[in-house]
Amino acid sequence: MSVSSSAAALGNRLDRLPLGSFHRRLVIALAGMILFEWVETYSFAFVVPALREQWGLSLSTVALVVGVGQLGAFAGGVVGGYLADRIGRRRTLLACVALYCAATVGCVLVQNKWQLVVARTAAQFGAQGMAVVAIVVLAEFVPAASRGRLQTHKVAVGSLGIPIAAWAGYFFVPQWTWGWRLVFALGLFGIVFAWLVRRWVPESPRWLASRGEVEKADAIVSSMERQCGIQTPPDSETAVSPLAAPAPDRPRIGELWTGGNRRNFLVVTTMWVTGLLAYSAYNTWTPTLLSESGLDLDDTLLLSAVLATAAPLGALASVPLIDRWDRRHTQLVLGSLVGITLLMFAFVRELSAVLVLGCLVSVLFQMAVPFLQVYSAEIFPTRVRALGSGSANALSRIFNFGAPLLVATVYEIAGYTAVFVLLAALSAVGGIVAALFGTRTTCVSLEATTTSDHPLTRTESTAP
Repeated sequence: MSVSSSAAALGNRLDRLPLGSFHRRLVIALAGMILFEWVETYSFAFVVPALREQWGLSLSTVALVVGVGQLGAFAGGVVGGYLADRIGRRRTLLACVALYCAATVGCVLVQNKWQLVVARTAAQFGAQGMAVVAIVVLAEFVPAASRGRLQTHKVAVGSLGIPIAAWAGYFFVPQWTWGWRLVFALGLFGIVFAWLVRRWVPESPRWLASRGEVEKADAIVSSMERQCGIQTPPDSETAVSPLAAPAPDRPRIGELWTGGNRRNFLVVTTMWVTGLLAYSAYNTWTPTLLSESGLDLDDTLLLSAVLATAAPLGALASVPLIDRWDRRHTQLVLGSLVGITLLMFAFVRELSAVLVLGCLVSVLFQMAVPFLQVYSAEIFPTRVRALGSGSANALSRIFNFGAPLLVATVYEIAGYTAVFVLLAALSAVGGIVAALFGTRTTCVSLEATTTSDHPLTRTESTAP
């Protein structure tokens, strides 16, 4: 049996497993790491006022820290994805966690702005690499019929990091001159879940099979089957002769521009770029623009806190939807709803209406996040899955550099309403592109999504 046939057989065995203790432990370990990665990522926004007061940081210095940190995130997404495809998911995940935790210690101990730039950049590198690999790891272990649902659970837990960072900043920063160091230190709790990953999460069998290490992959899947109470098929179904397992080539970024990979990469990159651009601009600029439009400062701060708290609700709202319908069509519906709500938001000024529509936009944005994460990990073949997903995600960080200038320019030329009309258009683009050019992946085996887009490739399982 060839390596590809053995990989398909292993994939079918993974897809037929009922959800059990292994899958629960997997989600707990990965979600916990992502939770504290989000705490670390969002914490900077809430410690900036204290740093500006204590160190006399200028706005240009704050922008430098944020901008260079985004470059670190871009590099982390690409390098983390490459290493995950080259040396393994588990090794790369643990290496990124180690770098992230070391950099977080650096953030706690920094004494000047240049040390802060270096520490924050390293932290963003490790955090982004960890995040993109975690998406792929979960996708490759979870049965096709539940892939989106468990990814959503991970996002829901991870998004709790936003309100945790916000409220930690509220309680710690004003109390002590070193309170901002406590906020940064919260990210270190991620090491607990890194230990759980080391203990509970083996190497991906799909990755091992793609490298020709079918015997190791078979042993891991057999262990999972025993934990789930499933009988392992005869050895002949996954056997592979040594001669059928040549040493695979290194993954190359050029592979993302060949064959079907090129279309998939362009689709997912467009979805990431437009989605993150609209989401980031909305969260960053909405309080400022509302203040410029006459809303009181206290009201804008209230809006920021409410939007942060509403974020996890969006991910939870997507749980019953993500594996039920074709993800491409659901993305189109979500993008359209975000666009319509943003258009309504553009024409209101009353605080109650702003809060209601603002929360609705935030929830809809967060509903789209797990769809985008799981979809970007489904449509690439195993040998470049992490590289393709991570690079598309990372490119959105680069394009996001232009978000502040774009919004400021549109606001100066056309005003408040035009900004939200622009964000509404951007929100709809990702769903339109997915519906027109994307590959169907919902409840489809990972081995089938890169070779066919027909109903016959659909697994026997149905979404709950």
